[in-house]
Amino acid sequence: MNDLDIKSEVRQALDWEPELDARAIDVFVKDGVVTLTGSVTSYPEKHAAEKAAGLIRAVKAVACELVVALPPFNARSDQDIARAAADAIEWNTLLGQTNIQIFVDKGRITLEGAVNWDYQRQSADRSVRYLPGVRDVNNHIVVEPKAEQIGTKRQVEASVQSWIERDEAERDAWASRGMIVENELIANPVPALRVR
Repeated sequence: MNDLDIKSEVRQALDWEPELDARAIDVFVKDGVVTLTGSVTSYPEKHAAEKAAGLIRAVKAVACELVVALPPFNARSDQDIARAAADAIEWNTLLGQTNIQIFVDKGRITLEGAVNWDYQRQSADRSVRYLPGVRDVNNHIVVEPKAEQIGTKRQVEASVQSWIERDEAERDAWASRGMIVENELIANPVPALRVR
């Protein structure tokens, strides 16, 4: 697929994305790298545009240079955003007793700290992403590594012989504390017995 085809598919994906108004977005493609410029009216729209462009086959990378131009009724001070973000994190029942720090600068939220599970890291991001006034979210929360991860990795790698076992191994890995799962397992079927 050439750059012109990629640009056409990205443009179409943006136009069909229900979460955003893509009229003010420009698309440039060079060697399979997509650059999005222009503006959107909220951070969720920026995120949706970046995701939609990245899902197009043959796209190697997406440079999202979209500006979030908040309408006046969504503008908030950094202090208001920080207070709302702190409340959103505190009220999120998936985060339990986690210790997440929140920093806000010109509408950009930065999350830092450590959690036990990857779903908690993702949940913290989703908790603040849709708050009024947010222009960007940087999620620097880490999943704390546990000693049991090494043993779990070896067990998982040694046990996969079919696609069903691969999927089961992924579910089991997600259930282990402190794991971030990237399923790169290849099913290695046991050779069938030959009857002579």
